[in-house]
Amino acid sequence: MTDWKPTACILCECNCGLEVELGGADGRHLVKLRGDKRHPSSQGYACEKAHRLDHYQHGRDRLTTPLRRRADGSFEAIDWDTAIREVAARLSTVRDTFGGDSIFYYGGGGQGNHLPGAYATATRRALGSRWRSSALAQEKTGEFWVGDRMMGVAATRADFEHCDVALFIGKNPWHSHSIPRARVTLKGLSSDPARTLIVIDPRRTETAELADLHLQVRPGGDAWLLTGILGVLVQEQLTDSAFIAAHTNGADEVLAVLRGVSVSECSTRAGVDEALVRQAARAIGTAKALSSFEDLGVQMNHHSTLVSYLHRLIVFLTGSLGRPGTHAIPTTMIPFATGGAKYSSPVVGARIVSGLVPCNVIADEILTDHPKRYRAMLVEAANPAHSIADSQRMREALSALDTLVVIDVAMSETARLAHYVLPACTQFEKAEATFFNFDFPKNTFHLRPRLLEPMAGPLPEAEIHARLCEALGAVTEADLAPLRAAADAGPEAYGQAIAAAVMSDPRLGAQAPVLLYRTMKLPDAVKEGAVLLGVVLRLAMKDAPSLARAGFGGDDPLVVAKALFEAILASPSGLVFAVDEWPDVMARIATPDGRLQLALADLLEAWKALLGGTADVADAAFPFVLSAGERRSFTANTIIRDPTWRKKDAGGALRINPQDAKGLGVGAGEAVRLTTKRGSAVVTVELSDTMQRGHVALPNGLGLSYPLEGGDHATGVAPNELTASEDRDPFVGTPWHKHVAARVERA
Repeated sequence: MTDWKPTACILCECNCGLEVELGGADGRHLVKLRGDKRHPSSQGYACEKAHRLDHYQHGRDRLTTPLRRRADGSFEAIDWDTAIREVAARLSTVRDTFGGDSIFYYGGGGQGNHLPGAYATATRRALGSRWRSSALAQEKTGEFWVGDRMMGVAATRADFEHCDVALFIGKNPWHSHSIPRARVTLKGLSSDPARTLIVIDPRRTETAELADLHLQVRPGGDAWLLTGILGVLVQEQLTDSAFIAAHTNGADEVLAVLRGVSVSECSTRAGVDEALVRQAARAIGTAKALSSFEDLGVQMNHHSTLVSYLHRLIVFLTGSLGRPGTHAIPTTMIPFATGGAKYSSPVVGARIVSGLVPCNVIADEILTDHPKRYRAMLVEAANPAHSIADSQRMREALSALDTLVVIDVAMSETARLAHYVLPACTQFEKAEATFFNFDFPKNTFHLRPRLLEPMAGPLPEAEIHARLCEALGAVTEADLAPLRAAADAGPEAYGQAIAAAVMSDPRLGAQAPVLLYRTMKLPDAVKEGAVLLGVVLRLAMKDAPSLARAGFGGDDPLVVAKALFEAILASPSGLVFAVDEWPDVMARIATPDGRLQLALADLLEAWKALLGGTADVADAAFPFVLSAGERRSFTANTIIRDPTWRKKDAGGALRINPQDAKGLGVGAGEAVRLTTKRGSAVVTVELSDTMQRGHVALPNGLGLSYPLEGGDHATGVAPNELTASEDRDPFVGTPWHKHVAARVERA
């Protein structure tokens, strides 16, 4: 009989539950995978990508020993004691000479491993490191900033299973998912004549193929299109006036703008037929329950933060919040999405949202003689040399650092530039979890037990950070000994001892993740989950009613946290940790007066400037718009580095409209030269009538250097060799990866 072991997919934020059969000569290969029906969110669902996860586990560029850069740029293997001692010494020197603020942290997890970020907080506190960033700063900070200012809450999620109108803006969930059981949900929406699926996207995507209405917007024209939809809603009195009066401030100023909008002009500027715009707006305005989702197609595009604002206006003016089938504010395990801080980055003065420095300014924060520049960088489970805009400039910045330390599974492009490389266990060789938990009304959490014994050499990130904190002198044996003794006395004594230690001593409070990891008695398969005790204690103090509905009730937060923590450890396929009710949603609006703030002065000014401006004029030297980083069937960021995992489009073709290709004199599979102001690459073409004229697209996740037969080989084009860091949103700095001016020529 097959021995199926529970785990989860790590290739997108959904983290669907999986069951795996191990095998192969060493018993360490993921030979069969299937959806885990016991997983409370995915319920047995999984897409085709998960079946290729063995390529991740057995990458040829896997790191197996700590590495130190020699003077000539090559690397030498060193033992762990030497690596930890030298890394701690170099980072301490930077801290003591220039201050902890000069040590920058990038990463902290990825799509499926968020626990390293929790343990990294201890290392950062030991170093006094303040500044950090991650991939979220390339994507979601505009949405977070707008949401926080309008709602006092950075983000909502929508109830697509029960809506009668679904709207996706720059989003193709057929491949990018982001909602539970995405393809099942999309098929249900598409096949039900009583429901309407609306897609806004320049390309006729797989989701658009299922849609009742596809608004094939001109690339970068989304702000015009959403304004046109809003204009119809207001001018045809399709807004929810009762909701607006009861729950919003600033509506009069917004409505005044929309009463004067020319829907015809907006439609023309958006490149969408006015009749279709009106049809979509009427479906939205007459919906019993509207659910919507914006994603990278607009969040990495012109006017991205303004589009997030206009999207929110559609939701709030139609009253699509706090009812089944609309938008909700879920109970989350940790509040990783927050709004704007009241401080800016030290050199550029960039706005900090959700605690994250905009990725597009990181190089500018390094390549300067400013006294507050970043001088050292700790990169964890991330690859900024490949994933951040303007790779050439990013590599220059990383090379200019006094110290660069990379913690990763594989020898990434960033690791090749590092002074020290510390090898981490894969996500299947340790306990791991994600905090991308947004289900409503029942929210779920999944601590994945270790699937495989760690191979010799790499360490879990929790162990790496514990050793670094000990080497830095932030945690001593004298700190750990009484906690170990309390753990020997039993869970109750341990709980009291750890609470007393972290609450009475700020130094130990800063090291709580390491204290828990080092002293809690847990089975090896879930040892890295120790940090979750602090997470659930905060949750028990903050969201007691939601936890109680899920079966974790009580008057004492310590008792509630203990019960939830033990349930998490005992649920290898995940569990429901919170149950919300729809009336909870409006009560969670966290603005000072508890009302939605519609009139945001700076965004209103930008909106009016857009409406009063002239039409964009294309640069004759770069007549195409390139979407740099399209999600396809076999792309998954850079989590799987081995290019042989792709069953389709192995080289990452450039999608182009057949008429454009004909004008260039090229056919399917032939080569073209793709050029932007930043770089040039030769790529084969895929003729696709899903693309509109003048719009081309490259897939994400390609262009990685990987050892194949005959040496290292890069398959496909690395999109960020073609993007420019200065091309970014003026409010929060998100990159314009989906709108890169380009030229295409026959090669």
